[in-house]
Amino acid sequence: MCSVRLLGILQQEGYSCRAFLKWYYRSRNIERKKASLLAIAIALLTAIVSVCFSFLGSEIANLISAIPFIGLAVLYCVSESRHALKVKEVPTPRLMRLTVSYTLVMVAVNIGLAFAMRAVALAINAPWYNLLRYVPFAIVPLLTPVILAGVCFVMKAYETPHTARFIKRAKAELDKSSVVKVGITGSFGKTSVKHFAATILSVRFKVIETPYSYNTPSGIARTVNEIGLDCNVFLAEMGARRKGEIAQLCDIVTPEYGILTGVCPQHTETFGSPEAIKAEKGVLVGRSRRCVLGRTVADLAREGDLVMGRDFDAEDVRLSLDGTRFTLRLPDGSFPVQVPVLGRHAAEDVALAAALCSLLGMTAEEIRAGIAEITPVAHRLERRNQGGVIILDDAYNANTAGAQNAVEVLKLAGGRKVVVTPGIVELGQLEEEINARLGASLVGLDLVILVGETLVLEVRSGYLAAGGAEENLRIVPTLQDAQNILAKELGAGDCVLFLNDLPDIY
Repeated sequence: MCSVRLLGILQQEGYSCRAFLKWYYRSRNIERKKASLLAIAIALLTAIVSVCFSFLGSEIANLISAIPFIGLAVLYCVSESRHALKVKEVPTPRLMRLTVSYTLVMVAVNIGLAFAMRAVALAINAPWYNLLRYVPFAIVPLLTPVILAGVCFVMKAYETPHTARFIKRAKAELDKSSVVKVGITGSFGKTSVKHFAATILSVRFKVIETPYSYNTPSGIARTVNEIGLDCNVFLAEMGARRKGEIAQLCDIVTPEYGILTGVCPQHTETFGSPEAIKAEKGVLVGRSRRCVLGRTVADLAREGDLVMGRDFDAEDVRLSLDGTRFTLRLPDGSFPVQVPVLGRHAAEDVALAAALCSLLGMTAEEIRAGIAEITPVAHRLERRNQGGVIILDDAYNANTAGAQNAVEVLKLAGGRKVVVTPGIVELGQLEEEINARLGASLVGLDLVILVGETLVLEVRSGYLAAGGAEENLRIVPTLQDAQNILAKELGAGDCVLFLNDLPDIY
């Protein structure tokens, strides 16, 4: 029961045992600290209670010592239930199989431990040991992550070929289907561009898109196998954190068209350099017949590809807290556009989606009609109003370009301007520099709240070095602490930006 959160974290890590254990045993991990505290409390209270009731005999004393043992375990589980994971575990068949297998192994481990301690007690027949023989159970909370990782590793003997068959079935469906297949990748904007493209294309075509941020082989396969391909156009978001992953996704989808939104230092931690990121994302260009490219990847274009700034563009962009206005220039004409989506990047994302629609033969009038149906994408600079306070929810933004655009929108607010952020991760050797740059961009805001233990010191250093007022800066350990400050500080007309709410694995 104490391992429910660990199962969710393991799923967030893509069932990578190595990544999971690296997360668990990193310095200052609160989950490990809580498990250690539980183990110490169980050991001390079980021993103390057993000794205090020793006058009743060791058997009775052992039974009584179970009361604080069970009480602490229940208290721990109740406390954990009040702090749900930010990214809730998805009850997939794989997670269910892992949960059942792990539970059975944990039952076996505990029964084996009980019999072992009983055997030792009978062998040595020492009164002091009889009183304390169940104290070693306190070590179990510290063993859970290792046991869970071990069970997950062993189950890969089944899961790996099972997943391969699942993906192979989806690939076979895609290969025999006559639908137009489109791959969408880049360091930023993939989900938004996919959403906008699906909306515009729906004016003429029946469209199926990979839902949410399903951008892995399993995510794409799940879309095909569970939703099907009863459509004219299939939009597949393609993510990558390591070399070779875009090629793998292209093998599955075999895209005829592609959109490469652009490249920034996101995922430098796993790729090693921005050049390696660009090379990996650029695989989609070579694997598709025609491609739409953003400005930062214009040099990858071939003959027939559309490049932002050359063949199409979002021009004369005007920002507000109500939406974005711009002139959309396409190969066959220009027209004014207004969308209820915030940020300069929103205009560019719409332009990328519209360029794809132009490639697929849609007219300017059809594209204009589709753009009129565009709605904001959840947690991507999504505006909400609460008690007169304007909330800019950019929780799913984790890249440098999006952060810059979000802060630009925040500074348009008329009341007090507040940002809540933990910084930006997965930048490798560039993390310190880029987070310092993020801190510098926050100068002039009325309140800057830095959350957590990731990169807040780098953001703080950049903020103060650029002339930021220290009295306007707060550092808190959790998002809840930040929300408590906001409840006291904010009033009607104020605006708060939640920039990059990191998932639990950070």
